[in-house]
Amino acid sequence: MIISTIEVRVPEAEEVTLTADTLTAELSDGRTISVPLEWFPRLVHSTTEERGNWRFIGKGQGIHWPDLDEDISVEGLLAGRPSGESQSSLKRWLEARRADGNGAGSGASTGTGGGRGTLGDSSPKPPDV
Repeated sequence: MIISTIEVRVPEAEEVTLTADTLTAELSDGRTISVPLEWFPRLVHSTTEERGNWRFIGKGQGIHWPDLDEDISVEGLLAGRPSGESQSSLKRWLEARRADGNGAGSGASTGTGGGRGTLGDSSPKPPDV
């Protein structure tokens, strides 16, 4: 019996845009993928500034938010996988934020964030460092 394997290459993210309810990634193969922000509770519960502080990881294989300890892979977005974080883990994270004075409320505002990324802005970002 001959078994053949097919190598599937996952495209890299080249641009990321966040709105109050959507995460959109422009991919290196020309596709654009948008997913509900509610799939990623840490992003929902973050401030505009925290959402705007992101960077590509793995040369665009994923997106990292250092202020939120959140990583999202392009492969996961393409597969339609929301956050796998448990409710108990999210609850501990939210409690720690409140204790540190970082509670963000609903996180539903839009605008320009800090760092590499921005909200509602699809302009190209500088390459990974």
